[in-house]
This record gives sequence, C-alpha cells and structure tokens, in this order.
Amino acid sequence: MPTSIVTANSMLAIDIGAANTRAVLFDVIEGEYRFVASGIAPSTAESPLRDVSEGARNAIQALQGILKRNLLDVSRNLILPSQPDGSGVDALVVTVSAGPAVRTLVVGLLKDVSLESARRLTESTYTRIIDSVSLGGQRKPEQQIDTILRQRPEMVIIAGGTNGGASRSVQKLLEPIGLASYLLPEEKRPAVLFAGNDQLVDEVKALVGSLASHLHFSSNIRPSLDKENIPPAESELAHMFIKVRKKQLKGLDILDLWAGGHTLPTAFATGRMVRFLSNVYGSPKGLLSVDLGASSTVIAAGFKDKSVLKVYPQFGQGENLTGLLNYTSIDDILRWSTLDIPPTAIIDFLHQKALYPATIPATREDLVIAQSVAKQSLFLAVREARKDFPRDAAFIKPTLTPLFDPIIAGGAALSDASRPGQSLLLLLDSVQPVGISTVILDQNNLMPLLGAAGSVNNILPVHVLESGAFLSIGTVVCPVVTAKYGATILKAKVVYDTGAEANVDLKYGFLEVLPLGSGESGKMSIQPARGVDIGFGPGRGVKNMQINGGALGVVFDGRGRPLDMPSDPVRRRELIKKWDWTLGGG
Repeated sequence: MPTSIVTANSMLAIDIGAANTRAVLFDVIEGEYRFVASGIAPSTAESPLRDVSEGARNAIQALQGILKRNLLDVSRNLILPSQPDGSGVDALVVTVSAGPAVRTLVVGLLKDVSLESARRLTESTYTRIIDSVSLGGQRKPEQQIDTILRQRPEMVIIAGGTNGGASRSVQKLLEPIGLASYLLPEEKRPAVLFAGNDQLVDEVKALVGSLASHLHFSSNIRPSLDKENIPPAESELAHMFIKVRKKQLKGLDILDLWAGGHTLPTAFATGRMVRFLSNVYGSPKGLLSVDLGASSTVIAAGFKDKSVLKVYPQFGQGENLTGLLNYTSIDDILRWSTLDIPPTAIIDFLHQKALYPATIPATREDLVIAQSVAKQSLFLAVREARKDFPRDAAFIKPTLTPLFDPIIAGGAALSDASRPGQSLLLLLDSVQPVGISTVILDQNNLMPLLGAAGSVNNILPVHVLESGAFLSIGTVVCPVVTAKYGATILKAKVVYDTGAEANVDLKYGFLEVLPLGSGESGKMSIQPARGVDIGFGPGRGVKNMQINGGALGVVFDGRGRPLDMPSDPVRRRELIKKWDWTLGGG
C-alpha cells in the first residue's frame, strides 16, 4: 500500500449510483493530491442497457471532455497505467449503490441478543430483511424450510453463540438453512455469512459450505453477552455484497477487474471515512455523515469508541419512493412545504421520481415537493438510526439527536440545492442537531470515493480533505429549549479577527445569522437564558470560543428541540418562508 505521494500518481474513482454514474479524477498537483474534476452520466443498471460498465464509460468520456485528455482507448477500455503522452490513470477504485435491496434472511440464537446484532450488521449495507429465525421462534424446522424456499433470500446472515459457548443450539438453526439451500436450484442459492461462535467454523462448513453460493466468515459479532463487535463483520459483509452484486449487475465484473478488486459498497466506503475522521477530530462529541441518495439514505456516525453505519433503501430518493408512504403520511411530508399543495401532487411526484430518479425539479412546486420529501425521508432515517447510537454518546436529552461536530452532508438532494441556505435548512429541519456544530457540505459527493481510495493510497484522502473540496456552510447553534414564541432564549456575540463585533438576541421560534465568511475566523461568546442548554448544561454558556466561517457564517436556530412547528398550516407555511428567507432564500 503506498504511503507516500512519491510512489503514486493519478487515481480514478467511479461511483455507480441508482440515478447517475460519476467518474472522479484525483491527481498530484504541486506535490499534493487534489480533486481535479468529475464527469457524470445517467446510470445504466436498468433497461434498456442493463450494463453498469456502459454508464461508467460514458461518465469517463464526460470527464475526458473536461480534462482534454484520453482515459479510454479506442475500444472504450480504461487505459491503465497512465502513459507517457498523459493518457490513462494509474489506479482505479469503484463504489456501488445501484441495484435493488438484497433480500436477506437474518439468523440469531437469541432474539434480543445475537439476532439484534445480526440485524444491525445487515442494515450496514443495501439489504432488505425478509425474515428472521431465532432459537425461540415458534416455527418448526419444516416451516422454516418452506419459508426459505418461498422467499428465496439472496444472503443469509448468521450470528449466535458466544465464543466457547453453545454449539448444538447454533447447529439446530443451521440445519434447516442447509437443507433449504440444498433444495434450491444451484443458481438461486444464497450467499452466507457466519459471524457467530468462532469454534463452529468446521460445523458451518459441513452443514452449509457446499450449499451456499458463497460462504464467508468473520469474527464473532457477539463474543460475549455484554459485548458487540460489528466492524470486522461489516468489512466481510461488504465483500460478500459485491460478489452478490456481480451476479446481479452486468458489467460490474469488468469494472472490478479494471480496479484490481478495489470495489466497495458506497455506504461501507462512507463508513470508513467517518471512522477515519472521527479518529482525526478526536472530539468528545460524535461525528455525523448523512447521504441522501437515490438508492438509499445512509447515516454514518463515529463516536469515541464506536461507529454506526445504517443504510435505509426505504428512504432513498429513487425507485423506492413509491413505498415511502408505508413509513409516513402525506400530511407529514406536507408539513415542510411552503406552498398549499394538494395530496395528489405528492403521490404523483413519488411515482414519477421513482420511475425517473435522475430528473430535476422543473417548477417551483416540484422543487418544494422534492425538498419536502427529502426532509421527511432524512428525518425518518435519522430517527431510526438514533435507536442504535451508543447510550453513552454525548446527549443533552436521550430523546434528541446526540451532540455532533462536525456534520457532513452529501447526496444529490443536498448537493444539488440551488443555495447553501436551502441545504442547511433541510438539515436543520430533518437532523435537528443540538448544541454547537460545524456543518460541511460534500458538494462533490466525495466521501465514499475517498473512503474507497484510502484502501489503495492512505495519503490521498488526507490531502483532498485539506484542499477545500468540501464546502463549509458554517457554525450552527441549536439550543434545547421550549418557550413562548418571541421570548429571548440567548444572547451571543462574535468578535472578528479585525476587532469588530456582531451581536444577536435570539428569540424562540426565530433563525438568526451573523456573517463570518469562508476563510475567516472569530471568537464567539454565548449566554443562554435560564433553562436553555447549548451543550454545557442548562443556563451555562461559553466565552471566546474559537470558530471558523463558512458560506453562511454563524446560524442560530431558536426553534426548539424537537422542532416546534405550528399546527395551523397557513401559519406554518408563513414561518417556513420566513426561515428560508433568513438563510438567503427569495
């Protein structure tokens, strides 16, 4: 693995999404790696082409047009390595999120212990849990076999048995799976990951080894009743997922060959970057990444000694949108709207966007609906992910989002927004952060690509992160408080490096902004009112806190946590318009 820029040069990263395929070039400029350019093309995972390599080639071709440099040869194959004439690249990595959620059977010894750990593991990639099996289940073995034959899972995740613990009980769970796999046609047999009792490897091989399309092992995700260890299994699951995807997506094997096997699920690559950044920042707060994509919404969080990666295909902004109303109501979507929109318009939008996920809003109404759907999707995803955040995370209240700094946001719904303020309001409404945070927009959607690139060159992500390829929106201050509308909840002052000062009296129900441009810094002092908590305890403030600027400067969100919105739709829409205007809307 290269550890110095002296031994590596250009790298191409390809992201195969449900709506678009992107080709991104990183190269050495003035002795350091930089994000150079990206080319985008519609994804070709679906009809009429059904070959993801075609979309990749089209994206590379678009990149060639920007670079004025050949990356493909006359046969449209990638030129590897780079040539003396400047054509080609030295390395390739690939990330994949396209394709339907993989149907997965989850197996665990105890329902509230190993089965829960297996569920958390399964939700770290693009899956849909179709059934679960545990020792205490009511179904007989023959019923379990019938269920497997009927539902035909593509993956089976097995957990159970502490190290050195129960063995016969786990074997009883494996027997129906092995028999069901035997009865399935060979091409329909599932891939199997065993992440249970380490001493049962030989038994697992004997029972299901010859009957699984792929058999993978990882260290026990539940080595003891009171300890969970998911990250090693996440890595093994990621590799198994790619093998399954190769069978489903034509052309992925070609790209993986070009990449020398450096192909990862997009969400897993994002999780790698979050773990890395969490270690870099070393903050007592957590680090949060949200990615609102077409195939799924991905929530990745890093804490001092734990990381959480959650993938929610049901909240993606593409083909799964038609199922969004299984998890929420039209009224809950409309609560974010600035316009009086009929419910039928929401239903029409969900179906049209599901059919054509790459489309962009053409009218003001379409834009408002798209933003409202995105807010509700991200709100639901964060609420679900919060259930698996560690209990010892830094909370102001356990019913609210933990303290996070920074918050990194990506995905087309955020990066394609016309204004940074629009992206920030979407985040403030859906994530509902608390305390003081820095908000960073991954405007080029680089997080997963940097995570994948780090597996080949561990210096590249560090350089790109420091290069300004990400957009700092600024610092947000979100007090936890419930008060009467218009009551003063805190007073704040920002002292600029020039010596000038700016002050704000934040009132409940209002957003306020103090300017502090990108590249600028200052010191902020805050005095909350009695009972108001900004992360230091009720009524406790901060003095001369060093802060850095951003596109919007310092934003104070006085709307309460959880977000306090009027029940009257007319009043609510007027307030949302006012908030949008405060953050630079028109």
